[in-house]
Amino acid sequence: MSTPKIKTTVEQMIEPYLAEHGFELVDVEYVKEGSSYFLRVYVDKEGGIDIDDCGQISEYMSQKLDENDPIDEAYFLEVSSPGAERPLKKAEDVLKAVGKDVFVTTYEPIGGSKEFEGKLLSFDDEELVIAFGKKQAAVPYDKVASARLAIIF
Repeated sequence: MSTPKIKTTVEQMIEPYLAEHGFELVDVEYVKEGSSYFLRVYVDKEGGIDIDDCGQISEYMSQKLDENDPIDEAYFLEVSSPGAERPLKKAEDVLKAVGKDVFVTTYEPIGGSKEFEGKLLSFDDEELVIAFGKKQAAVPYDKVASARLAIIF
């Protein structure tokens, strides 16, 4: 099974359980590092998740993965928090990040830059407005390559 299909299959398998228990699926990765494969599931909830939450989700996932067996290779399952610099994968993630510090990269230069780090002032499903220093940048959402929360010192 291809990596995108594995990701979609795992998302469909886990999302109902996560929603029922108050968790949010942030991301699923299936990657090869060295000679080993890793299935990484990043989960969050209001107030953050702890090791017990990760253990509970991991047990459920292990059982479901054993039942459905969507991955041919041997792999390691990792369930964790997305961390302080959590990725903003969906439009609703970006909307929740308004007022917070973000780091955004674009597919092509906007105003001469492909990287923007600063406070996300607004988002309307079509454009992010980011303030950095005394400047602001309007970044079209369809030009965003990646976005994440940022810790700015």
